[in-house]
Amino acid sequence: MTWFRVDNRLVHGQVIEGWLPYVAAKHLVVANDVMARDDLRQQITLLAVPQSVETYFVTLDALADTLRACGDSTFVLFEDCKDARQASDTGVVMKSLNIGNLHYGPGKKQLLPHVAVSEQDSEDLRTLLARRVQLDFRCVPSEKVRDSIEQLL
Repeated sequence: MTWFRVDNRLVHGQVIEGWLPYVAAKHLVVANDVMARDDLRQQITLLAVPQSVETYFVTLDALADTLRACGDSTFVLFEDCKDARQASDTGVVMKSLNIGNLHYGPGKKQLLPHVAVSEQDSEDLRTLLARRVQLDFRCVPSEKVRDSIEQLL
């Protein structure tokens, strides 16, 4: 199974301690054009990832090929909704997308304590919903899945 998550913090404690064990991930793919080109951030990030999890930092254009090479038991991180939509635009098929954390900022609407969306975020998520991607709003695996928030977008 491949698990997809939007979290503007990318790799952090909730991902390492919660999500990777929950999905029994053998592969962690950080799909972000900026991070894919930043060797220093990659090296720092790798210090937090268990050595048993093979980690890739890829551009959005390279994501589909990387997923084919990884196979099952893969956890994919996007920094924002735009990246998730762009991955879908390039042919990456997502059955479900976990919305883990989107920080509040100017011009954003707070939907949940951990999710604030801009107009662009809402548009991107509505596009994914139209493509039959199920949205799963939660920070950690032990939380109850919130999937009825779509009407607020």
